[in-house]
Parts: sequence; structure tokens; C-alpha cells
Amino acid sequence: MSASPGHYLEDEEKSVAGLEDTQDVYAIEAAPDRVIVRYFGKLRPLLSILLASGVEAHGVERVPENQRESKNTGNNILMWWSVNTVFDIIPIGVLAQSTFTLSFGNAVATILCFGALGAVATAFVATLGPITGLRTMVITRFSSGYLGCTIYSVLNILTQLGFATTTVIIGGQMLSNINPGTLPSIVGIIIIGVCSLIPCVFGYNMVHVYERYAWIITLTSMLFLWGLGGKAGYDINAQKPLEDIGHALSADILNFGGIVFGLFTGWAPVAADFNCRLPADTPPMRVFLLTFFGLFIPICFVGILGAALMTITDPAYVAAFGSGSTGGLVAQVLSPWGHFGQFILVLLALSVIANNIPNTYSAGLSMQALGRPFAIIPRFFWVLLAFLAYTIAGVAGREHFSTILSNFLRILSYWTAFFIVIVAEEHFVFRRKNGPLGGYNLDDYDTPSKLPVGVAGILAGCFGVAGAIIGMSQAGHRRCAVYTGPLGEMVEAEIGFELAAVFSAVTYLPLRALEIRLTGR
Repeated sequence: MSASPGHYLEDEEKSVAGLEDTQDVYAIEAAPDRVIVRYFGKLRPLLSILLASGVEAHGVERVPENQRESKNTGNNILMWWSVNTVFDIIPIGVLAQSTFTLSFGNAVATILCFGALGAVATAFVATLGPITGLRTMVITRFSSGYLGCTIYSVLNILTQLGFATTTVIIGGQMLSNINPGTLPSIVGIIIIGVCSLIPCVFGYNMVHVYERYAWIITLTSMLFLWGLGGKAGYDINAQKPLEDIGHALSADILNFGGIVFGLFTGWAPVAADFNCRLPADTPPMRVFLLTFFGLFIPICFVGILGAALMTITDPAYVAAFGSGSTGGLVAQVLSPWGHFGQFILVLLALSVIANNIPNTYSAGLSMQALGRPFAIIPRFFWVLLAFLAYTIAGVAGREHFSTILSNFLRILSYWTAFFIVIVAEEHFVFRRKNGPLGGYNLDDYDTPSKLPVGVAGILAGCFGVAGAIIGMSQAGHRRCAVYTGPLGEMVEAEIGFELAAVFSAVTYLPLRALEIRLTGR
């Protein structure tokens, strides 16, 4: 039963009496709503009404064991299934041919192989949610310290806003293409943004409720696309004459593979956010498998669909792609069904909301993770700010979607690679049961003096950036000749995320061991 607004106004003084600084706020993990009301003076009545109406008060504070719930354990796979069985995965598969001229067979192999690697990495991060009861960015404090967490939070804010920008662009363009001339793409972008915002304001439980069922409609729509595409005629050998050979082909595969890896690992910085309320004794392997298959199956299924649609050689379909990109091609595939096809197109356009909800929700959490002054500001404020940022960016960049998408995912793969490696080495080497630190002292998550100094994590991250820079290569990407690093130029292929991971992995272990020896934490 919901509490009344008066409940907060009457009891908050007693509930948080004696709290005078933000550090003490984190001690009231069990009553974040009352703490928020306590700290905002004249805004108390408004905040009391919002919180009593169901707006989530929880932010980046740790979820105590007595507030955990087991009812959403199986929802882990359904949530990721809904998040990734969406229209905006199709353009990833389209890039395989339109940008990298890969044949259908090589496109599928690249999606499966690099996708499996990315899904494994992201699923590991997800296991830390129930173990710690913390959001993903806050977990980084145990490897990179308070300052390192702030740096990662900035990177993740940019990541989630970048994902959200590409999502609202493609959703808005899809809505405007259903009946050209009737709905401007700007209005479509705003519609997608607003629909993504609403569940995020109400928080964790509402997000899970929406994602529990959204996949049913979108999966059905994707099956319709597969069937109608087959009726139009898939020609899996259509790209063979256009495909590069030899070393150039290897470069194309590595370049496209980096984009696929980034697509999967883009969820790693938020993977623990959506299961941190599961019981601490939830088997890590269960969380890992549910997350892995929740990512791998739908992304591969939809990404391969995008690659398959590009094998249709009918001139009308080729012309539709040329004039309307992915949205035009999908509209042409559905055109034999007339008005019902347009209805399916609407459902596909709206499917991106499921993908954009985690971006919006976790962007707000990452803003809170920047530090205590940010954490005390209610999460719904940061969610609203994220909504405004990516909606404005989507409106401004709506004419350059393909370039934004490919550039963003390539850069994304660099930092998520070394982020995952550093968190994994801290967990399996230094925080293992009989390791140097013997586990996580979770009560220290917001006490900088008890957390790692962070020098090792920050320096290892810098080495990861260096690896990405020298391994970067745009040689296989015909639309974006930005920069080629010395090793990337030497091998004539994109090896940025691989070197980012290797450089950080090699340097973090000795640096962290030295840090522990000198500081004891």
C-alpha cells in the first residue's frame, strides 16, 4: 500500500534525525525516500507527493539484504530479451554489407563470434549485482577508487546518452516513414523519448514490468519480417562479388566485429543495475546464463535478420534502401500486407522504447554515481535531464544516423573492453575468497578512505586508452576515415578494443598488487 504524502512530512524528521552531511545519507539505505524529503526544504511537499505516488526514491545506495526480492530472478532473461529484440538492432546487421561489403555468411559468423565474446563479458558483470547489491558504476569503486568511479561514470553517461540518441533517431524516423509527410521525424523522436522516460521515472519495478512482456509483440513482428523477406527472396550469395578478399576481408571482419562487440558490451556498464535487488545467495551461474542468453539470442537473431534483408536483390527493395535506408527497406518488406504492414511498422518503431528504457534509467544512476552531491539529488531529476539531452541530440543529428551509429559503437568497444578487464581481474584475483583482500567489504562503498586509492585502476585504464589509440584503424570503414594508429596501420585492420583489453589486463595486475602492498586497500 502506498504511503500518503503526510507520512513523509510527519515522520521524516524522526527517521533521519541527526543527519547533517551527505555521507550520513548513505547510512539510511532502508529509507531513501525520507532522506530525500529531509534534504530539500521548500520542495518537501512536492517531493512527498511524487514519492507517495510511486516515483522511485532509490538511487545508487546499496540495497540491503533485507530489501532484496527473488520474484524477478527469471525476469533477468526476459528483460534482456525485450531490450534487444528491437528494431534498432537491424541496422547493425545492415552495416555488414552496406559499409563493410561482407557476404551474408561472413556477416553471420562475425555476429556470432564477436557477439559471444561480448555476451560473456557483459554476463560476468551482471553477476556482481546480487553479490554486492550495488549499481555497476559504484562497483568500480572497489577496483578504481572513488575518482576512478567518477571517470567511469562520465564515460557511461556518454555511452548511455549515445545509445539513446541513436535509438530515438531510428524510432522517430521509422514513425515518420509510415506515412511520409504526415509526421515529422522530430515529432517521432520526441514521442519515442517521452515513452522511454515514463517507466524510468517510476523506477526499477516499473522497468521490469514493461520489459517482462514487451518482447512478445516485437518477436512476433520480427518473425513476420523474416517470413516476408523470404517471400521477397533471400540471395545469400548476392554480396559475394562485392566482398573484399585477402587481407582487406580480414580488416572488414575485424572492423565490423568491433562494432558487434561494442553493441554487446555497451550493456556491461549497466548490467548489474537491473538485478542488484536479487538475493545475495542467488547462484552467480544462474545470473550469468540468463544474462548471456538474454543478450546473445535476440541480438544475433535480429542482427542476422538485418544482414539477411540486405541479400534481397529485387530492384524495388534495393531502391527502397537507397532512398530510405533501413527504415525504407523494412517498409518495403512489409508493403505486401498493406495497412496491416503499416501497423507492424508502427509496432517495430515503438519497439525501440524497450531498448531505450535501460539507457535512460542507467544514465540517471551514473549521474548520481559521480559523487555525493549528485547522489542526494533524486534520480528522477537526472533521468529527466538525460531525456532532454538525448532528445535534443537526436533532433540535431537525425540526418546522420549511420555515421553516428558506426562511429559510436566503435569507440564504445574501446572503453568497455578495459573496464570489463579491470573489474574482472579485481574480482577473480584480488577479491577472491583466499585472495589478498578476501572479498568485498560492502559497507565501505561510499567511504573514500576505506576504498582503493584508485591509482592502479586509473593508470591501467590509461594504458587501455593507449592500446586503443595505437590499434585503431578506419581502413575498412569507407565512410569514416578518422584516425589510424601505428599498429592498426601495420596490420591494416581495426584491433583497438583487443589492444585496449590486453594493455589494461597486463598492467592492472602488478599495479594493483603494488597499490595493495603500499596502502593495504
